[in-house]
Amino acid sequence: MNKIEIPNKVKKIIDKFLENKAEIYIVGGSVRDLILNREVNDWDFTTNLTPDQMKNMFPKNSFCNNDFGTFSVVGENEEVFEITTFRTEQGYSDNRHPDKVIWGKTLEEDLERRDFTINAIAIEFKNGQIKIIDPFDGQGDLKNKIIRTVGNPDERFKEDGLRLMRAIRIGGQLNFEIEEKTLNSIRENAELIKNIAEERIRDEIFKILVSPTPSKGIILLKDSGLLEQIIPELLDGIDMAQKGHHIDDVWTHNLKTLDNCNSKNPVTRLAALLHDVGKPTVMTGEGKMRTFHNHEVIGSRIALDIGKRLRLSKKELDQLFKLTRWHMFTVQETQTDKAVRRFIKNVTPDYIDEMISMRRADRLGSGSKETSWRWELFKKRIIEVQKQPFAIKDLKVNGLDVMEILKIKPGRKIGEVLETIFKEVEEDPKLNEREILLKRVKEFK
Repeated sequence: MNKIEIPNKVKKIIDKFLENKAEIYIVGGSVRDLILNREVNDWDFTTNLTPDQMKNMFPKNSFCNNDFGTFSVVGENEEVFEITTFRTEQGYSDNRHPDKVIWGKTLEEDLERRDFTINAIAIEFKNGQIKIIDPFDGQGDLKNKIIRTVGNPDERFKEDGLRLMRAIRIGGQLNFEIEEKTLNSIRENAELIKNIAEERIRDEIFKILVSPTPSKGIILLKDSGLLEQIIPELLDGIDMAQKGHHIDDVWTHNLKTLDNCNSKNPVTRLAALLHDVGKPTVMTGEGKMRTFHNHEVIGSRIALDIGKRLRLSKKELDQLFKLTRWHMFTVQETQTDKAVRRFIKNVTPDYIDEMISMRRADRLGSGSKETSWRWELFKKRIIEVQKQPFAIKDLKVNGLDVMEILKIKPGRKIGEVLETIFKEVEEDPKLNEREILLKRVKEFK
């Protein structure tokens, strides 16, 4: 086991409890990450004190805003430390939240209610000494890289259906295998995910997508039956052979594209996974002679439906749609600047870098080289073309100039003049010089 170091900010919280003769333990994912020598982003604690008792200890910079006894202390740099009272839980009629929370008396009671053995380990820090409390051999499962539930897996998953997703997500993040009984239970209880809010499912999927090897999590979702409940459209690509430069079926190609996507943006990675989701719908022909004309058009609509189902924001939906709709762009050196401008307008400058990242992933996912001279030239042209006018507002003249030169009042004529001039500048960006355009306006007298 790696030597565990407790940072001073955590020691301060612990010392406050010890000064008040209270029990306090570090628990959950923070302990798991400490043992694995991973960075700890969220520190969680459990104690024998109730929220009211903790409020007396931390009268300022603290709050308790839920029904399940989670007390939060705001530390330095606005970092939030969550502390829960020992508890046991009863009844899960919605397969998500306990119907009743009862304060527990011991740490063991609290650890017994947790989801996975690797999350049911506690650390006691007292007198400068670290003591690990591990009643379910979570350390053994960490060593063997196994995800296993605490106790009966059926009971754990029926208590909280989101645990089905959490098992997959944690397995993907840590590159762990899911223990056989636990995986079988996920398969048998997969439909419980329908009881979970779409936003929570989305959050777990996003975490899977930004993990080091996201395809592992997606494959686990498929093998466990959860993908059929969440994004069944992806399954239609399994065993669907492709022709040309593609060496894999549609399903495998989507996974390889996802793994090769170097963007850390979860929406871009979702687009990489879904970029060819329209192929099964538009497919014609057989075997390697199949064609998928306009798959990006149909696929973008399917991706949009999936995004809405996962409760993506309007901005995220816009990004997902544009990346899937326009990913079939050409990089031929013979295309005009106007064609490149049209591509940029379709994708929008906001998503150009994300599209480049996805196209790179698509190339690698197809078995092609990461780049080519045409691809590098096209990227340079994107930069250069963005310096050219993209809209009427980019012209070196405006409506005031038109009114002054033509001696007219505000009206439709101004827009017509500017629109005509802009079309000319689109064809020849060199015309976008103020003196040239002022002379051109005079020609409308």
